[in-house]
Amino acid sequence: MSVKDKVVVITGASSGIGAATAKLLVEQGAKVVLGARREGKLAAVAAQLPKDQVYYQVTDVTKLEDVKSLVQLAKKQFGKIDALYNNAGIMPTANLDEFHHDEWQNMLQINVMGVLNGIEAVLPLMKQQGYGHILATDSVAGHLVYPGSAVYCGTKFAVRAIMEGLRQEQKDNGIRSTIVSPGGVNTELYKSISDPQAAQDLVELWNEPNNSLNPEDIAQAVVYALGTPKHVTVSEILIRPTGQEL
Repeated sequence: MSVKDKVVVITGASSGIGAATAKLLVEQGAKVVLGARREGKLAAVAAQLPKDQVYYQVTDVTKLEDVKSLVQLAKKQFGKIDALYNNAGIMPTANLDEFHHDEWQNMLQINVMGVLNGIEAVLPLMKQQGYGHILATDSVAGHLVYPGSAVYCGTKFAVRAIMEGLRQEQKDNGIRSTIVSPGGVNTELYKSISDPQAAQDLVELWNEPNNSLNPEDIAQAVVYALGTPKHVTVSEILIRPTGQEL
């Protein structure tokens, strides 16, 4: 049960779960390659880590070439890739009859195509290696549907289906897949909600006792899954705040 010397590529790594996971992995001896769109925040995360254990690159997961370039950076600097953690995601919420078409499109591109782009970018290398581990941040919203989040839930249901298909298709190639499905996590995710009142309501909900997780809580779950032996696949982790109803 160790991640020492593993090479892990993380998208959505400039804050929240991605940043917390990078820090915990490095503390336990892993090497990380970080990708995100916000260069300043990405650099700030990397600056907190030992230089010989981290590289980073500005990456937009909706662009396949960006993700391929991030994977190539990891291979060039560390010679292998043990795992890719598809963590980038957004959560704009609104009822369907508000017709937030542009938000829907953006959510599909990041939450779904971002995962597919990660798989396409890293799978050839992992098949060549004969091993690998692909993870994705899913959500409790990938297990149930609730008002105001139909499209978001749809993207997360899609991630579950894609990752299960990946498991079935690649099990004989030594490639594992894991989804981590958190409930409410106190991150910057609320900033992707365009309605200021809805965003504020979510923050207030998270601030109630036992009603939100910290990014570090999810990082521990990710590191656990990554640390299991190659013959063990943790296919899914569902993790909620104690006080969460849904």
